Amino acid sequence: MKLSHRDEDGARLASLLWEFGPGRRAISSAMVGGGIGPAEWVLNAQVIGGYARMDPVDHLLEMAPPGPGVGMLTAASVDHFTRAADGGAEAVATVGLRVPTWAAAPDGAADPELAPMYLPGTVNIIVAVPVAMSDAALVNAVMTVTEAKSQALLEAGFPCTGTASDAVCVAVRDDGPEELFGGPRSLWGARIARAVHDAVQRGARDWADRSDITLKSRLITESAV
Repeated sequence: MKLSHRDEDGARLASLLWEFGPGRRAISSAMVGGGIGPAEWVLNAQVIGGYARMDPVDHLLEMAPPGPGVGMLTAASVDHFTRAADGGAEAVATVGLRVPTWAAAPDGAADPELAPMYLPGTVNIIVAVPVAMSDAALVNAVMTVTEAKSQALLEAGFPCTGTASDAVCVAVRDDGPEELFGGPRSLWGARIARAVHDAVQRGARDWADRSDITLKSRLITESAV
């Protein structure tokens, strides 16, 4: 895993590149490499708050290595990524909670994206496990990641399920016996859940400390109304 920096749009921005090499496939919600397919790398690239480029895929590919992979963007500080492991499952998270959001918000509610731009948003999560998984297990693993993320945010003091722009990637081996289950009580699902929970919870608390948020519940209430 490599952390690098670039100067762009008047800011110094970080990118985290996790290179697996051949022999992996991934499920992801990212703009580059989304869906299920081969993945030799995952790139999590920081952009400025208020990012407005209309060619995000081309932008990501300019920064990415050759070959198939997954690329995602975030306005959160990639420098402050958190990493956790459990029984061979590894999770990396970048956490920004400018617009903490409930998944099921009332129709017509005020757009939380109107929150102040100086507080970055988005929670991006990358998970890697050293086993193969069926397509169904991969989908189940994404559910597990999301549930563990929401649990971690709640326990860190943020009553929300995440933000509206969160992205996820779960990378597995593309050979060998396939795990059929990825839920939180399966062998690998449980390990994924614990690793994600640890990484996201520490990331959320770190973000709150750096953002000087002492009344997190007030921010969340205001953004959800």
